[in-house]
Amino acid sequence: MAAWHFLLNSCLSDNILFINTAIGFTMHETPLKRRGRGSLSNATGRFEATNHLDIDDGWSSYTEPETRIQTHWRRDCNRTIITRNQSPDINFDRSINPYRGCEHGCIYCFARPSHTYLGHSAGLDFETRLYAKTEAASLLRTELAKRSYTCEPIAIGVNTDAYQPLEKQLGITRQLLEVLLEARHPVYLITKSSLIERDIDLLSELAKHNLVSTCITITTLDRTLARKLEPRATTPHRRLETLRRLTAAGIPVRVSVSPVIPALNEEEVSTIVATAAEAGASAAHAIVLRLPHELQQLFPQWLEEHYPLRAERVLKAIRSLRDDKLNHSEFGERMEGSGPRADIIRQQFEFACRRAGIACGRDLALDTSLFRPPSSGGQMSLFG
Repeated sequence: MAAWHFLLNSCLSDNILFINTAIGFTMHETPLKRRGRGSLSNATGRFEATNHLDIDDGWSSYTEPETRIQTHWRRDCNRTIITRNQSPDINFDRSINPYRGCEHGCIYCFARPSHTYLGHSAGLDFETRLYAKTEAASLLRTELAKRSYTCEPIAIGVNTDAYQPLEKQLGITRQLLEVLLEARHPVYLITKSSLIERDIDLLSELAKHNLVSTCITITTLDRTLARKLEPRATTPHRRLETLRRLTAAGIPVRVSVSPVIPALNEEEVSTIVATAAEAGASAAHAIVLRLPHELQQLFPQWLEEHYPLRAERVLKAIRSLRDDKLNHSEFGERMEGSGPRADIIRQQFEFACRRAGIACGRDLALDTSLFRPPSSGGQMSLFG
């Protein structure tokens, strides 16, 4: 007799527990460690009307899910490519994300909940079911060629990493950079991947005209912690080498010490800033851990698995930054937190930047005066 698979409406959770107790069914929701993956679960997204649970019927027919999960991707049929925002917390009003989902699998990634808009889970689905905007360069060319377009820096890869492993195969980010270089359009790039070195030729040319600012994210220098936090991202010390190579090529490089996780990587902030400055970083910024939506379940679950003796302390420290909550989304506070501990983190970071002799913050002026609309679809404009 096969294991029973139920599609259960989330509002029936009390009844599920009753059945489990009265009849003796076993609900298999125990987290499984999957090699090279950040999330330990794959809970149904918050917009779905039903939840899927595997329940053992007691006849020894239940089989545990595979511990290895392959990555799959499909084409994203988007019609536009530039996303605009009005957030006062960031220094750009437009961005491009070549990919939805990210194979790096960083457990802390604030973008995880965005996968639920696609009907997927913010857990394992986010890092294994990817979408690629294969027409991104063509769409960008069309948007930049519009007479109504006003040039301001575009940030690439701020939601999901533009240089995640799939980029090596598809090259979408490189195609975008080629269009931006042709149009003399300023661009911000942020990544935790050494794959950005592939595009040093384009980035160097953009840098000659003050059209690019790159940023390397370094969350920790502890290899063990990094392997658990960011299982498929470039190792921290390899990122430092990338920082050196970009700097040597004349490309402005900053470091993002993010996220700062209190009681976990908090004590490394000063060391990371100093080490990045020695490698050539000209500036640094930091963002305190954010846990929107599903991350309030995923991150504590990860803590209990990897750092059980420290989990309660870390969660308590996070709440001390968020008015006794795991998250709040108010502008002005969501990036830094509030309260005495948030003040200490901010002061510590600012002091580390001063001691390292680098700028503190994200503001960097790029040149918008050189912009020239690219030809749309390869055809010259009739009116020049």
